[in-house]
Amino acid sequence: MKLLVITQKVDEHDSNLGFFLVWLKTLATRFEDITVICLEAREYQLPDNVTVLSLGKEHRLSQWQYLRRLYTYIWQYRHDYDHVFVHMNPEYVILCGLLWRLWNKKILLWYTHKSVDIKLRIAEFLVTKIFTASKESFRLRSNKLQVMGHGIDVTLFAHQQSQPGDVQSLAASNTLFLLSVGRFSATKDFKTVIRAFDFLRKKKTMPPIVFNIFGIPLTKQDLDYQKEVIALSVELGVDVGTGNQYVSHNKMPEIYQKHHILIHTSQTGSVDKVVLEALAAGRIVVTSSQAYEDAVKEGLVFTFPEGNYQELAKTIEKIYENGILLPNQKAIDYVRKYHNLDVLIDKIVDYFK
Repeated sequence: MKLLVITQKVDEHDSNLGFFLVWLKTLATRFEDITVICLEAREYQLPDNVTVLSLGKEHRLSQWQYLRRLYTYIWQYRHDYDHVFVHMNPEYVILCGLLWRLWNKKILLWYTHKSVDIKLRIAEFLVTKIFTASKESFRLRSNKLQVMGHGIDVTLFAHQQSQPGDVQSLAASNTLFLLSVGRFSATKDFKTVIRAFDFLRKKKTMPPIVFNIFGIPLTKQDLDYQKEVIALSVELGVDVGTGNQYVSHNKMPEIYQKHHILIHTSQTGSVDKVVLEALAAGRIVVTSSQAYEDAVKEGLVFTFPEGNYQELAKTIEKIYENGILLPNQKAIDYVRKYHNLDVLIDKIVDYFK
């Protein structure tokens, strides 16, 4: 069985989409051949049975040239794939879906975003199946929808647990290391974390605290928000990592291992891959999202009211007072059970069969 994969970017160093290289490598073990069409291709190492075709964004081609290349690839390679897997980009379903349906190819769309627009509605009509990570990740009613959980490479994030030296050093440290990860946008609400950090550092019952933000702005609005966050940290006189801290996806396991707690203040309302990666690394997570009820019940995730920095600070203080256990094997097992990449890929394969 041969598969066509449509995705935005193929780049193992990309902080946002670098994880998809792991998906492609895992898919390559289940399919005879994989053809990947992406808007942009940069650095990657993939198995020999994976062919990557770029629409040319890395060469700054025009949108007309993108479209011309897309239809050229779709037609030229039409006999080299049996079915189609579209990752997060419903516009490609709109552009090519009628052809794929005419050629009797199944079209599977993976989509995890709260936004419901006209593009998604048209794509829903054309696809044969939709996979999403959680009930909050797809807000359009559809009988084609199946909730699958996120695809997390648990082995990648839990690997350093087999090298206990760093973990023991962190557990014995008299400094509390806090972490936030994500694109520098207003929806991430980094200001609340900074205010909580400022609140905590003044408490005599707390140890020295280090707080780092790993993420970069992608748009002008993001850049403006980053400046606001930096200005707030200067105003409060706190030292936080708010610069352009770009980290490739394959370096993130090491980042998680160097921190005690991930603070998640994203306002997207859906299950965030960052939270699951932190849990897969055995970290403690504190979030303002209501999308983790099952993990909260199991004591793996702690919550606080959105935007309430004092309650966030109190939650972190309680975790510290109760003792921080690293690694959290229950968290690793949770992700392995509900959000395992191998399980997700097997379900993708089963659908196309």
